[in-house]
Amino acid sequence: MQEIEYLIYLTAESTDRLRVYAQKEKGEILKFVVQYEAMISGEWQPIVRYDTAHGFAHKDIMRPKGEAIKQPLFIETYNLAFTFATLDLKANWMQYRDNFEKGFKK
Repeated sequence: MQEIEYLIYLTAESTDRLRVYAQKEKGEILKFVVQYEAMISGEWQPIVRYDTAHGFAHKDIMRPKGEAIKQPLFIETYNLAFTFATLDLKANWMQYRDNFEKGFKK
């Protein structure tokens, strides 16, 4: 079994990043986490997380007070879900951050 883990910084200021973790065997992803995190008020805040906890692929949209909105992914394989998660977070992280910060100010 192979484990991969790395960070992808999304800004030159290093204030937004993806935390990526996966376990693979023979090219198949067995479990994964792809989490978008933002530096807000001097702390790394999880904003959106895709993972396979609880035995299924899903998306957690975090709220500033700690609650999460869970959305199942109806994607055929963990490999495809992992790719989708990475592409979605790279494309939409600014909107996710904006939505989180709007809730943070309430």
